[in-house]
Amino acid sequence: MRADLADIRLADHVFAPHYAAPLPMTVRSAGLLRATADKDSEQLATLNPGTVFEALDFAGDSAWGIAVDLGLVGYVDRAMIDFPTTGS
Repeated sequence: MRADLADIRLADHVFAPHYAAPLPMTVRSAGLLRATADKDSEQLATLNPGTVFEALDFAGDSAWGIAVDLGLVGYVDRAMIDFPTTGS
């Protein structure tokens, strides 16, 4: 959670001014999960293509959310994630 926003799944556990439902996205090109939206912020992990990222907020070139497999919350470059594709 952030001071202004939390995952709706935490509503019974934490208070936040706003809640968001996670939007499942897929990492399409490898990139970094960062502590803040600043490109020079701490690098938390490298996310590889195919990784699930649950986006909770979009601002500018960044998305904030959860790297599900790692259990880490942070920011990614919006260009590296996309809606999952479905097979025909």
